[in-house]
Amino acid sequence: MAVDASPLLREQLERGLTLPATWYSDPEVLRLEDERIFSRFWQYAGSISQLEEPGSFLTCRAGATPIVVVRTRDGEFRGFVNVCRHRGHLVAEGCGRRETLQCPYHAWTYDLDGSLRAAPRSEREPGFDKADWSLRPVLVETWGPLVFVNPDLGTAALAETLGDLPAEMAARGLDPAALEYRGRSRDWVIEANWKLVVENFLECYHCPVAHKSFSKLIDVDPDSYRLTTGRWTSSQFGPVTGRGNGLPYEPVGEIRASQFHYVWPNWTLNTFPGPPHVRVLVFHPLDAEHTSTFVDGFWAPGTSEETMAEITEFGGVVGAEDVALVESVHRGLRSNAIEQGRLLLDSEHLLQHFQLLVHDAVAG
Repeated sequence: MAVDASPLLREQLERGLTLPATWYSDPEVLRLEDERIFSRFWQYAGSISQLEEPGSFLTCRAGATPIVVVRTRDGEFRGFVNVCRHRGHLVAEGCGRRETLQCPYHAWTYDLDGSLRAAPRSEREPGFDKADWSLRPVLVETWGPLVFVNPDLGTAALAETLGDLPAEMAARGLDPAALEYRGRSRDWVIEANWKLVVENFLECYHCPVAHKSFSKLIDVDPDSYRLTTGRWTSSQFGPVTGRGNGLPYEPVGEIRASQFHYVWPNWTLNTFPGPPHVRVLVFHPLDAEHTSTFVDGFWAPGTSEETMAEITEFGGVVGAEDVALVESVHRGLRSNAIEQGRLLLDSEHLLQHFQLLVHDAVAG
């Protein structure tokens, strides 16, 4: 079935209609998204602390593309498509430290610069030139302790995607460069299309109904809860309610308002009131109807384990509530009972901003 990414659909999105329901379960839509979104834009890969020594590596994905990031012997970060040029086996898994990148299938061995060092029995093949079979490179950049990858070698720098976001965060007391990686949590699979998971993040219209504990801590009144958009980003700011009774945790620290930042296409930065921290959430499409997600935590040095656990647990409660919501929405859209929904743009214009980015990317 052909995917309709016509100017008419864009005009409907501008008026507040949603993407068609079929876009949330059609494998052809996801194929186009992988080709035109995940293969062309910056995505979060992991923490620089995983790459401290020469030879250290981490693996990640950009859409369907497996990627390995390494620290070379001269201290540079290099990224490659994590697929052996021989038969397509994954070259590396997980993270760790290696002197070379050796495929476990037939022992084709690559140097840390991606060049093919050895291919057993290749000397028997007339015309075989190892220089022709290096790992395919990808772009790697960092922002503070965060590492990012992009399969598109011709793309603009990460700074263009981030725009004014680093300055906006710094003005509110957050600089990722001042934070330390303190581990990964909440690694699971959601039975919903990746766009639904992102869209749920982009509005707090549902918060008073679906997030009782969140709404006790954060003022979600539409006159207090602030929404902003940039070219590739959008942000939500909510002050602490200040009620003091029945809060899910005591928000003690320099950060007195929540900050929730979305960065195209599939990662977010979450900060709850308390000590300086960001929790990076990533939403990877596994297929058209399943999304893999995880959370990496970066905290101000000296933040206690108790405080981190308290805020992480609170985030987990909110996350579990969100999983139930998006899985229900996915089932509803998958039923084909409705063709499109209708947004309330005063409260959901960040969601509209995202859907327009999806439409324009798929339309090419």
